[in-house]
Amino acid sequence: MNGIPQNDAAAEALLTFIQKSPSQFHAVASLKDELEAAGFIPLSERQRWKLVPGGKYCVIRNGSSIISFVLPPKQDYDGFLIAASHSDSPTFKIKELPEIAPENGCIRLNIEKYGGMLCAPWFDRPLSVAGRVVCRSAPTADSIITERLVAVNRDLLMIPNLAIHFNRTANSNASYTVQNDMLPVFSCCTETQSTHNFMQIVADAAGVAPEAILSHDLFLYNRMPGTFWGAQNEYIASARLGDLECAFTTLRGFLSAQNDSHVLVHAVFDNEEVGSGTKQGADSTFLADTLERISLACGKNREAFFTALAKSFMVSADNAHAVHPNYSAVSDPTHRPLINGGPVIKFNASQKYTTDGMSAAVFKLACETAGVPYQLFTNRADIAGGSTLGNISSAHVSIPTVDVGIAQWAMHSPYESAGAHDPALMIRAMTAFYCTDTITR
Repeated sequence: MNGIPQNDAAAEALLTFIQKSPSQFHAVASLKDELEAAGFIPLSERQRWKLVPGGKYCVIRNGSSIISFVLPPKQDYDGFLIAASHSDSPTFKIKELPEIAPENGCIRLNIEKYGGMLCAPWFDRPLSVAGRVVCRSAPTADSIITERLVAVNRDLLMIPNLAIHFNRTANSNASYTVQNDMLPVFSCCTETQSTHNFMQIVADAAGVAPEAILSHDLFLYNRMPGTFWGAQNEYIASARLGDLECAFTTLRGFLSAQNDSHVLVHAVFDNEEVGSGTKQGADSTFLADTLERISLACGKNREAFFTALAKSFMVSADNAHAVHPNYSAVSDPTHRPLINGGPVIKFNASQKYTTDGMSAAVFKLACETAGVPYQLFTNRADIAGGSTLGNISSAHVSIPTVDVGIAQWAMHSPYESAGAHDPALMIRAMTAFYCTDTITR
């Protein structure tokens, strides 16, 4: 990418990571690759854990959530320093029996919404399919079930818009029904054009026979690659910035840090966009199970585990709303985060964000230690905001938590914009957070 300042190398690496992560399954696989390259040892929840002081480990649940951790060099430790983000983004999920019978010269795919997205930007955009397929190892009933990542690496689908001539109110508060208005076109079907089997294309991409596929978790993804833009390349745009930007930057801070008194933990959960209420979501036992198993493997009893929790802290990291240049009136009068203004600390009186005065102070000190500016966000009092995984996770692991993020525009669009300088600032802030040994005393 020509013309990119050296100090924005973190943003370039972020866009590369997102390009390799068209689904939550691919995002976790990419994170695992980076962790293993840094010397982390994969663990299985189905096996006993044997941990050593100074060891680096990671564990995956469902192929779409991952928790990694670093033990301090001493046998004992004070508590846990945790960052949590999520691997999923709003999109459309491909239903089982995906092909709709040919009609009006084409075959469409049957889909349903995954999460709350801006619908309009999905029209007239090259799309494809990514996720996982679950396969049988042999054509017999006692075959082993395996799973494979799959990403059809070409422009495969399109959701065509309705011309303005047939919908004169299209630019006036348009509404869409997914089942009627947003089914993606897959194949031409005329007397001279033969049909193509969608699952055959998926099977070819996965390297298996179609009959080997028992089931699947497949999602649409935007094919447009990430880019730098602006007069000085000061902005970035990409699919899935929320929340892969925080997953990536918190990981880089995690990998850059060293701490002799705390266990450092990096968690990336799936299904935040649909409420987190799954076995691999923030509303599951995954984090609590992992922390307790660390404690047990390090020789602590249950009392010592709860003592360690009381000395712990979590950063819940999910992107934040920057003040919009064309819609500034929707922002709070005094809380107006700017693109490239540094990490954003998020507040909400109804506890949609879990930040309080104490946890905000902890993150402010980490930013000051790193020499990083920070910003504050809260919604206008008359506009309901979103929520994220911080307060959901706290119901299972009840420790002080701050909700933070990176400022962006067009949240939940299939192509979002953020600042090219902010990833490096977030990495520095998270490195300082992970390095502190006084945060919980």
